[in-house]
Amino acid sequence: MVIRVKSTLRWAAAVGMTTLLSSCTATTESTISTEAAISTQDDKLQVVTTFLPMTAFTEAVVGVGEVPADELRAEVIQLLPASVDPHDYQAKPQDVQRLAQADVLIKNGLSFELFLSDLIANVSGDDLIVVDASEGIDPILVADYADDKAHEDEGHQHDDHGHGDHGHGDHGHGDHDHDHESGDHDSHDHGPEDPHVWLDPKKAIQQVENIRDALVAADPEGKSVYEANAADYIEQLQALDRKMTEMLAPYEGKTFVTHHDFADYFARSYGLNVEYLVDAPEQSAAPGDVLNVIEVVKASNLKTLLSEPGGQEGSFEAIAQEAGVSVSVFDPLETSGETNGMEVSASDYYLTVMNQNLENLMAAFSQVTP
Repeated sequence: MVIRVKSTLRWAAAVGMTTLLSSCTATTESTISTEAAISTQDDKLQVVTTFLPMTAFTEAVVGVGEVPADELRAEVIQLLPASVDPHDYQAKPQDVQRLAQADVLIKNGLSFELFLSDLIANVSGDDLIVVDASEGIDPILVADYADDKAHEDEGHQHDDHGHGDHGHGDHGHGDHDHDHESGDHDSHDHGPEDPHVWLDPKKAIQQVENIRDALVAADPEGKSVYEANAADYIEQLQALDRKMTEMLAPYEGKTFVTHHDFADYFARSYGLNVEYLVDAPEQSAAPGDVLNVIEVVKASNLKTLLSEPGGQEGSFEAIAQEAGVSVSVFDPLETSGETNGMEVSASDYYLTVMNQNLENLMAAFSQVTP
């Protein structure tokens, strides 16, 4: 079992950073609430995750929900509140203390959690293991989008599938040049790499494997436990992937429309094309973006636009009315939504939501409005 040893220098840096953040954020409480404070169980590996998918995959490897909590070898704590979108998260003083008390920090990587840079620089010492769950995954680059659009300068000659004959299944995006009020692709709240790898079950498996290997390295005595738990969850992800492959095969080359730009890995994995209204959730659509979505819906014979949990449905209502379609949801799993009062682990929640996303996407492709 890993024994938690905290360096004096690291703790002092955390306290100093906490003071700095407190003074710079007038609306932040100056004290850490009991609810926010991290548990200090010295006999357990302390693992901090950034947001929902990382929590889901880590809890699966640790075995949360499979055995009583007091039998777990690690305690998993999510840094971001469940309802907060990582795109617009700002670090809080309690985050500094959480990282200062952690043995392992698990992040998605691919420049998604930009808020982490200052936190890690100020609190990390030799004893904090920072795990990039996307290590080894070949990312989609934002530059690809410009290349995609350049190929389409030849003109808009859609067939009744929309973009199917242009070969966009290789990269997901269609042909339009997004002209958002808040900027172009470079305005993403992340780096030049598309970070949304967790929405492709194949790449989710790679993330689970990376997390498994990191926990084994941090807690070698738990190797058999972590490997067995990871194997069980990977089997479930493989089953999900097989189901999606089978059910989406008849729609290869079809286009679907989401609210913001998050579904490229998913689309590529299943031979689909994806269009979107805005680059990031907080952006406003320009008139050209709205017109493009209407054109795509009509050309692709879509019956449903796929919004996100959290209130974006309203921005699609006018478009849906104009195009004669309805609005449903494709959840990017950046936050956790309603569970209808059920107590579910994050790992089960991920599988449940991905299955619901599949159902909603099938309905969007069907001839019957759901």
